Amino acid sequence: MAYITIPEETQLPGIRGLMAFSPQTARPLNALAELLLRHPDNTLSQGERELIATYTSYLNDCLFCQSVHGSAAQCYLDDDGTIISQVKRDLWTAPISDKMKALLLIAQAVQKGGKYVTDVQIQLAHESGASDREIHDTVLIAAAFCMFNRYVDGLGTWAPTAPEAYKDRGARIRDEGYANFDPMAYIQAQ
Repeated sequence: MAYITIPEETQLPGIRGLMAFSPQTARPLNALAELLLRHPDNTLSQGERELIATYTSYLNDCLFCQSVHGSAAQCYLDDDGTIISQVKRDLWTAPISDKMKALLLIAQAVQKGGKYVTDVQIQLAHESGASDREIHDTVLIAAAFCMFNRYVDGLGTWAPTAPEAYKDRGARIRDEGYANFDPMAYIQAQ
């Protein structure tokens, strides 16, 4: 049960219920997610950016966000969940590039606090082939997802616990994105 009164007819989990509660804040939050995770002018793939969001949300123990963005990452990376599970279990043995490992290490530091990012982590990312833009975007995605995670969990929203509940959401994100999500239209269509 959420800590605030979300209209009962919404029945939307996580941030989606909060967006129905406050459509005026939903628009800029969705626009930010669209820019960070889907904008085509980026050398990190959409799957890699969703993986950063997923990993940050996992570290923050935000079930809704790690599940939704994990589903999107799986969809973009053509993954059956194996990659996401391995990244969560042991980043260093996961079947991802050294560059992604270094960037996720930076995301891990940002999740703790911006000042936890070190010169050594940045140097490792550069040595692994990450550009300044990719490092910038990793820090920004991780910082933004700390905000999203705290918004979702700080207001006590509900999240389905069954992984199957998130399966279709990844394809929906891939196909429709974030910027066009209108929570009230979604509710009326149900």
